[in-house]
Amino acid sequence: MNLTSWSTAYVLAGVAAACVVLTVWTWPRLARTGWGWVAARLAVIGVTQLVTVTALLAAVNADYQFYGSWSDLFGTGKTAPVAIGPNASGTALTTRTALIEPGATSLLKGVSGIPSAPASRNGRVESVRVIGRRTGVIDPAFVYLPPEYFQKAYARQRFPVVLAMSGYPGSIYNLAQGLRVWQISQQLMRQGRMQPTVIVEIRPTIAPPRDTECVNVPGGPQTETFLAKDLPDALKATYRVGHSATAWGALGYSSGGTCALQLAMRDPGVFTSAAALSPDFTIHQDITTGNLFGSGVSRQKRIDSHDLYWRLRHLPIPQVSVLVAASRHGDENIYPKAREFLRLAKAPMRTASIFPAHGVHNFSTWTSEMPAALAWQSQQLIFPQDVAPRHAAGKAHPGAKGGRGAGAGSRVAHDKPVLRAERRRAVGAAATAR
Repeated sequence: MNLTSWSTAYVLAGVAAACVVLTVWTWPRLARTGWGWVAARLAVIGVTQLVTVTALLAAVNADYQFYGSWSDLFGTGKTAPVAIGPNASGTALTTRTALIEPGATSLLKGVSGIPSAPASRNGRVESVRVIGRRTGVIDPAFVYLPPEYFQKAYARQRFPVVLAMSGYPGSIYNLAQGLRVWQISQQLMRQGRMQPTVIVEIRPTIAPPRDTECVNVPGGPQTETFLAKDLPDALKATYRVGHSATAWGALGYSSGGTCALQLAMRDPGVFTSAAALSPDFTIHQDITTGNLFGSGVSRQKRIDSHDLYWRLRHLPIPQVSVLVAASRHGDENIYPKAREFLRLAKAPMRTASIFPAHGVHNFSTWTSEMPAALAWQSQQLIFPQDVAPRHAAGKAHPGAKGGRGAGAGSRVAHDKPVLRAERRRAVGAAATAR
């Protein structure tokens, strides 16, 4: 049975109902004295409660898709590639590269707003599995390709990428159905508030049920390496996406927002912007994370390096753009921390904020913040980039100002007039640049 399927929840609910009926039917027969009969009654109660709770948890998981499979739940998933699928161009990928292969289409069941054909008009959503060449990690993802990706006029263009990450213990289903990230992006693109962008939805929980907080755990899961090296390599090898860091941005909510900030500030050569909704600015260890930083003389150094306040006080400020969102009332644990983070951030870092008056740590608040966050991030990314640029590899086109709101202020020589017009549109009053 598929762990994300409602049929699993219905079967378990039926079993729970049968257990209740059997408990009622057998109870008079168990009403006898003696420790053996007491133990039997306790066993009947225990089994009935266990099955009932399991059915409830299965229903919750089917709705929110915290765990995509039984192997995810028990942490026994595959850690090395076993099959190679075709990439977007129909060319087989080799085992020497980071891989993307077709994923389970069942993950898209229940997601509303799936684009219909033709892709050149409505875009396309692909369910894939990302296979890390360095880490051996296999992680499911949704990839939204905008209509322009399939249009002849853009056949030689590379597209910017927004990497959207879920919180813990969330899944890509939360991003697709709960926050509707690519659906909102699609709407913004049609309105001219966002440039054509590839949206990649992924969970940073690469070793479920453990929460690794986007950290390379000594002797354990290498989450940062997967997200900052394996994933970009796999996407660049499979799709026409930008090869320059100025085309890459990270976005997330809750611990996914923390991860977005960590990636931009620790790996500015990969991600030059981050939009974080209700993030934290330090890494906290608890029962879900275990020991993230190891032991020995290097432990405190690793802790400090993931403390964003410490980095702003003691290390050179990275040339990146960041947006943080937190409600002034209802998100009191995060709002003052966000204010402190913005106070410490100095040039060349550029900052923006979304500080609504009211909101709590939930999807309703984050969904209301998503359009402004996506529109802001689109302005930070460069588009288009040539598939075969005339200039040296890795260098931006003339006029491009990488890493400091490049998409908003730069003009690429071959920009189409409509794209130049789109870039001049305001993000919206909710995202207030500092």
